[in-house]
Amino acid sequence: MKTPVKVAWTLALALALGALAVWWSVPRNSAQSAPRSPDAPATATQIARGAYLARLGNCALCHTATGGQPYAGGKGISTPFGTVYSSNLTPDPNAGLGRWSADDFWQALHHGQSKDGRLLYPAFPYTSYTHVTREDADALWAYLQSLPTAANANTPHTLGWPYRTQAALWVWRTLYFTPADTVVPAAASVAPEMARGAYLVQGLAHCSECHGARNAWGSVEPRKSLAGATLPGELWYAPSLTSAEEASVSGWSREDTAALLTAGINRHAVVNGPMAEVVRHSTQYLLPDDAVAMATYLASLGPMPASTPTAPAAAPSSSLMSTVGARIYDKQCSQCHGKQGEGKAGAYPALASNRAVQMANTNNLVLTVLHGGFAPATAQNPQPHGMPPFMLTLSDTDIASVLTFVRSSWGNAAAPVSEFDINKIRNVQPR
Repeated sequence: MKTPVKVAWTLALALALGALAVWWSVPRNSAQSAPRSPDAPATATQIARGAYLARLGNCALCHTATGGQPYAGGKGISTPFGTVYSSNLTPDPNAGLGRWSADDFWQALHHGQSKDGRLLYPAFPYTSYTHVTREDADALWAYLQSLPTAANANTPHTLGWPYRTQAALWVWRTLYFTPADTVVPAAASVAPEMARGAYLVQGLAHCSECHGARNAWGSVEPRKSLAGATLPGELWYAPSLTSAEEASVSGWSREDTAALLTAGINRHAVVNGPMAEVVRHSTQYLLPDDAVAMATYLASLGPMPASTPTAPAAAPSSSLMSTVGARIYDKQCSQCHGKQGEGKAGAYPALASNRAVQMANTNNLVLTVLHGGFAPATAQNPQPHGMPPFMLTLSDTDIASVLTFVRSSWGNAAAPVSEFDINKIRNVQPR
């Protein structure tokens, strides 16, 4: 039997077994479901706590369509396997969660299963939310039940075969998902602040969903859960939080890291791209103690040791490129970023010795020059400075020249950027 045939038969058998397992595990009708006692009335304190946790989980960003009612669902989430549409989380009895209980909601968060037992797609990050405690899940539930109802019917997902089947989901979950154990109190040797930070980063904040490297089947690799990755279906790169060459904060003070999470800017960096949305909609609302706890845990990750010695950066392709780049920089960039790339504190980031400028992956750098750089407006930084787009002003050659100049000046020592690097991104619209 030829290998492709063996693979086909193996896949078919796995899907068949998955279908059988799903059929066996899903309740056939409501009469077969165990009776549930009514949820206890929510308190104002619990609802307020749930509202805070919903902010931290950034729930509204995914569960609100553009121009739509908050939490009414319908926003498309692009994946390599098709588009998954977020569901209606309002308490509408037909379109939303009005017929659900707190137990049903816990099942979705912790086990990744709907009220009727259907397996949920991991675009809903239950692989992270499985770490959320029952107490926090109940607070979230109380808040969602307090929202105005919306009768928006859920939009069907548009996934190819076999990814749209419950059998394929069962196979994926068997390989890559295990619900978290019941939360165990932190060991005496672990400071409460560190334990709290780990809980927030790994759970509701679901940082690994963007910063985690994924395998071919879309699962975050456990040993690379914060090692950096290009976002699925996008060009933006979420840098490694464990690498000294990318975005490790082990060398920063906790106050600096907390400031970046809550204000979107500190003395070292300014957030941009998708992370600006995270700060604007979510982390700027962190309680001070939680912001410091997250900063403490992130600092503990430390820089990841390089697996191989870092090779010296290649020299600019030609002296002409360097000369052209220097001229463009002086005309277009120096007024904000400084003649020597020193930047302006509290406004424009320094480019000299800037890790974001020197990263091997240049996607974010190119996207920022093409489409502009915009920090989020936050309570601590309500009127952030922005960078205009240069897509219509500079050619691919111009951008390659100026970026190569910046990456090799003022102590920077990164490889040059080519016209091809610009061209492959120019005509793709970032989300």
